[in-house]
Amino acid sequence: MIEAQRHSFHLVDPSPWPLSGSLSALATTVGGVMYMHAFQGGEILLSLGILFLLYTMWVWWRDVLRESTLEGHHTKVVQLGLRYGFLLFIVSEVMFFFAFFWAFFHSSLAPAVEIGGIWPPKGLLVLDPWEIPFLNTMILLSSGAAVTWAHHAILAGKSKRAVFALVATVLMALVFTGFQGMEYFQAPFTISDSIYGSTFFLATGFHGFHVIIGTIFLIVSGIRQFRGSFSKEHHVGFEAAAWYWHFVDVVWLFLFVSIYWWGGI
Repeated sequence: MIEAQRHSFHLVDPSPWPLSGSLSALATTVGGVMYMHAFQGGEILLSLGILFLLYTMWVWWRDVLRESTLEGHHTKVVQLGLRYGFLLFIVSEVMFFFAFFWAFFHSSLAPAVEIGGIWPPKGLLVLDPWEIPFLNTMILLSSGAAVTWAHHAILAGKSKRAVFALVATVLMALVFTGFQGMEYFQAPFTISDSIYGSTFFLATGFHGFHVIIGTIFLIVSGIRQFRGSFSKEHHVGFEAAAWYWHFVDVVWLFLFVSIYWWGGI
């Protein structure tokens, strides 16, 4: 006779995915360095590393969803731990972007003589913040309102309304990404144009990458909501997606105010 579990914690079963993820990340890193230094086989190793890393992410999250939805292991205590873990992940992302803002303000508040002693650097034509950047700001803020609408709909038990709100959020996210791609294509400078180009494309480019990741996150949440995986009491996966999207919103506001507007004056 199997003894019943007497605690609220989830003791996970042995899994191969941590080892698989570590080896895939190692192959991706080594392959990337080899590829950038023109070593033979670097491109193949990099591609295989990325493919296996994506596969590991897929099957690992599949297992987590099974443990939550089908096996019922995600008790209130487990859900709280997942929330704490994701909040700590967002804190690490804040530190990631903090480094880019530090580089930007370090160079813009005390411009070096090599760039003419002024900011933006002498001879560099910058983007107008009140064109595509301002439009993208409105789009991203609207998408944040839409994902909040979806959250309230889930809490109210209105499944179809939550799906509609998530579809609206994803559509606005795709429009934002399209406009940013158009902006990059039309930009009068490149990433190699002094420290301005480097900090601009690193900060806004990594933000765009996070928008793409957040869009995938929201698409998965929309599919799960459509299939009835979320309930009023248990929707940690959606909460994580919503928190991530609000983080993306806030980072963009800082980017718009500091790099696009103040940095282009």
